[in-house]
Amino acid sequence: MGLYDDKVLPRIMDRAMGIGPLRPLRARVALGLAGEVVEIGFGTGRNLPYLPATITRLRAVEPSGLSVRLAAEKIAGAPFPVEVVGLDGQRLPIPDADADAVLCTFSLCTIADPVAALREMRRVLRPGGALHLVEHGRAPEARVRVWQDRLTPVQRRIAGGCHLNRDIPELLTEAGFAVNELTADYLPGTPKPFAWVHEGRAVPA
Repeated sequence: MGLYDDKVLPRIMDRAMGIGPLRPLRARVALGLAGEVVEIGFGTGRNLPYLPATITRLRAVEPSGLSVRLAAEKIAGAPFPVEVVGLDGQRLPIPDADADAVLCTFSLCTIADPVAALREMRRVLRPGGALHLVEHGRAPEARVRVWQDRLTPVQRRIAGGCHLNRDIPELLTEAGFAVNELTADYLPGTPKPFAWVHEGRAVPA
């Protein structure tokens, strides 16, 4: 970590994650959330305006202290308590089967071991719980995948470790989730190497 990662990148990501085309995705992924929810990659709280009052508590996992500080106003205005409980999605300080749902948006691209993180998400879910997610990843077109592979080393350096080429359904399956409730499409108005997005729910298989 350094000046760029600690002080500059969180502000860049806050703007990038607030663009218009992402808002409908955030609204849809929030549908059905209720009870005790854990959010992986809370960031600057960009999901908070879309989360329903049926949530009784949101436990947030976020490695950037600056991002959490930038979210202070949104946290104060949330209709439920927001508690920052950890820094690392790969090791959640939450008991087994203690969450009704897990929320993860645009975070699996940067976590060093996404399968380990997904297994942790699966561990903390109660029976009947689901992972609500929106994640960009590996595109279905070969020519787009070529560019994703070429651009990922640069993307990782400038965007906090972000990978453009992770196969989201494959990662979910490896971690023990069923992916039949996921849809995928290109994000409108976004260059294709950055734009293939999965959204929906995954449940323990």
